[in-house]
Amino acid sequence: MKVLEQLLFEKGKKYQNGLYHLTQILFAYNSNHIEGSRLSQEQTRYIYETNTVLAEQNGMIPVDDIMETKNHFALFDFMLLSAQEPLSESLIKKFHKILKSGTTDAATSWFRVGEYKAIANVIGTTETAAPEDVPQKMQQLLTAYHTSKPTFEDIVDFHYQFEQIHPFQDGNGRVGRMIMFKECLANEITPFIVLDEEKMYYYQGLKKYKSERGYLIETCRHFQDIYQNLIKKYSFPHN
Repeated sequence: MKVLEQLLFEKGKKYQNGLYHLTQILFAYNSNHIEGSRLSQEQTRYIYETNTVLAEQNGMIPVDDIMETKNHFALFDFMLLSAQEPLSESLIKKFHKILKSGTTDAATSWFRVGEYKAIANVIGTTETAAPEDVPQKMQQLLTAYHTSKPTFEDIVDFHYQFEQIHPFQDGNGRVGRMIMFKECLANEITPFIVLDEEKMYYYQGLKKYKSERGYLIETCRHFQDIYQNLIKKYSFPHN
């Protein structure tokens, strides 16, 4: 059974403790934690399994952390259902809308949930595309990406270019990592989850990409190997 088929099958059957269940928890925890979420993996699991928050002594949890965790679960489900759709601006914007809906950011008029940014932003000290240039740069990126069947390297390259554009006010990293997972599934490539505990290698890969492209690619292959082991462990037996 292909990975996408298994994930969809387990989702449809509400199968507990399998690949889909574990991926939901690991993906939401790691991708959100990379961006500053205070929720632990155990708390993330609790939200997914019981729709409640596991309190920790003297711990305070921002409401947005909980909301974005629940949104990430919904985004992963939407991504699975749309995995075989061609990647497009409208689909990417939908990803962003699902991720950020109901958050504090969504209540501000300038944030533009599900739409490209209106205010300039940066990655650390690195400038990103100006708001007025984002539509054209995204169109160019997608046109170039769709010229041939994507390879693993093409998917990683798209991620780097996407993050350099940084098309949304916030949520670019999480949307970008979800796109990589989707595109791997769509092209029958083993997907992967960027792990928070090794995020510095991921950040270094993005930072060094222009001069040392292979660093990010090999970092992503490392994460791919980790997910491949999960697939082997939780795969259904062949009939």
